[in-house]
Amino acid sequence: MGRFSSRRRIKTGIRQADTILNGGFLPSSATLLRGSPGTGKTIFGLHFLAAGVRSEDQGLYINLGEPTAYLRDTAESFGLNIDPVDFLTLSPTGEEFRADQTYDLFRSGETENPSLVEKIRDEVETLAPDRVVIDPITELRYLTMDEHQFRTQVLALLDFLKGQGATVLLTSQAADSVPDDDLQFLVDTVVNLDRDRSRRTLDVSKFRGSSAQRGPHTVTITDDGMCVWPRLIPDDHEREFSSEKLSSGVPELDSLLRGGITTGTVTFLSGPTGVGKTTTGLQFMKEAAGRGQRSVLYSFEENRSTMLERGEAVNIPLTSMIERGTLRIEEISPDQLTIDEFTHRLRQEVEDRGSEIIMIDGVSGYERALRGTGGDATQHLIKIGRYLRNMGVTGVVTNEVHQITGEFRATEQQMSHLADNIVVLRHVEYRGELRKVIGVLKMRTSDYENWLRELQITEHGLTVGEPMSDLRGILTGTPSWTDDE
Repeated sequence: MGRFSSRRRIKTGIRQADTILNGGFLPSSATLLRGSPGTGKTIFGLHFLAAGVRSEDQGLYINLGEPTAYLRDTAESFGLNIDPVDFLTLSPTGEEFRADQTYDLFRSGETENPSLVEKIRDEVETLAPDRVVIDPITELRYLTMDEHQFRTQVLALLDFLKGQGATVLLTSQAADSVPDDDLQFLVDTVVNLDRDRSRRTLDVSKFRGSSAQRGPHTVTITDDGMCVWPRLIPDDHEREFSSEKLSSGVPELDSLLRGGITTGTVTFLSGPTGVGKTTTGLQFMKEAAGRGQRSVLYSFEENRSTMLERGEAVNIPLTSMIERGTLRIEEISPDQLTIDEFTHRLRQEVEDRGSEIIMIDGVSGYERALRGTGGDATQHLIKIGRYLRNMGVTGVVTNEVHQITGEFRATEQQMSHLADNIVVLRHVEYRGELRKVIGVLKMRTSDYENWLRELQITEHGLTVGEPMSDLRGILTGTPSWTDDE
């Protein structure tokens, strides 16, 4: 934290952006907002000025690009009030240029032409604005062939604006053909906006006198405007908690687990489709609900209504749990969210609503559904697991193994190392009848029972039988029973 950390912050007006900036911009500072066309620089500037209106700050928009009417219409379309903001239009379509006046960027000793910089100075001295947006500052570069003069005069302009008490936001059309490295050196803060086919991002690469959360962070632009979704950094989140055993409410299953799942750990429920992974996870949530604890299930592969019907059919009262506030089921469709939006929702459940169990139902669906993972959804799942452990929250992850029979695999994505506990569920054939078995493959925090037990899911609920000491060969893919030998 720098020497300015105790000073008040200038709010950006963008949801979550101030969190990333440790409260907002520093007063009387200059920020360079970089990005290619379409990344949201102008919208960011409009949010910044609208936030000033709410704070009763005087705002000035120095427009070197789009017409003023277009900018006001854009602000209105996002519900941003910038009516009190003054505009100084210096774009080629502005009134000054249509009046056939020729402008240089700076006054020349060989010409009588007026200076744009002096025009800006006059406006600032008249209005005494608290917030100034210059959009885009890179347009001024085309009005001079002398790079040294450009840098010197822009620095002088920034010093003047900050000396007048203004907090300044400059936008830059960042591109290989128009480098802005010199501008980055002149400002206090550099914010980078970017976009690809999967998401928009924001990253703070420089913040003189303060700290900022490491990016890149996801940016969304909707009818409500711009929003930033902070990237999950697990090591930034931690709290004190006491570990205990989370019972399933089924004595035989608890016996397998030597009392239940240890809170603050991540458990994988692994097995083929239809074997009972989700139902087993819900059984732990049912027992937790009886103690007044809140759970959240994120469903990536099954719709909410089907899950509710299935729960009621096996004596897990999901509807009443939801009504009492001890359970939330959120169905997440493909491409609905970016990874940062999802982890933000997850954090809200843990930090704001006190959820103690988080279940991610379907690793394969999770990998397909979330945008912005950079092709490595597993790495983000590692971060989620670390965050849950740091916060003392119990994580449950269902992982589908696509082989119903054959050689045993704990997971198909080779992510068994992510789990503190692995509970395996498996179909086996016994005398022509298809049965289910359940066992524990791994528990990091305690001992566990080595036997497999039969699992049954009926209208009365989940039941687990006695140890199946006569079952052999399930891990080799050729299970058999000793009484058949």
